[in-house]
Amino acid sequence: MTEPAFQDLIPHNHCYGCGPLNQQGLQIKSHWDGEDEAVCHYQPLTHHAAGPTHVLNGGIIATLIDCHGICTAVADGYRQEDREIGSPPDLWFATASLEVRYLRPAPLAAEVEIRARIVAREERKTHLDCTLTSAGKVRAEGTVVAVRVPASWRDAG
Repeated sequence: MTEPAFQDLIPHNHCYGCGPLNQQGLQIKSHWDGEDEAVCHYQPLTHHAAGPTHVLNGGIIATLIDCHGICTAVADGYRQEDREIGSPPDLWFATASLEVRYLRPAPLAAEVEIRARIVAREERKTHLDCTLTSAGKVRAEGTVVAVRVPASWRDAG
């Protein structure tokens, strides 16, 4: 990919799944692949195993779908406002809803591809359909509803 990943342009992102500022996290990288679809490729590590050491943990799968979906919504929000990702004022989305359907085990040793497709936009919400594919088969499907939150949300707490 020649363009920077969405995550590398989102300021102050410490998220476990997608934050480049979280050295312990997954640090996924997402890019546009068409008008309303984004893709992420990720190589799981051995400590991402489920009970069986050759299978990817379901929580990691959910995190990959969630974070890729949210970052796609953020990138789309900036695009809808005709702004560069990360340009002020900061634009933030949070997970309003996440549904994951596990279809078959994902092999731990194989790279996974996560795709998020925007299916609807509302005033403050973006709805996305996601798939996680590995070794040529869809392993999980998900839906993400991302809700736009004020930048102050990041600093509250």
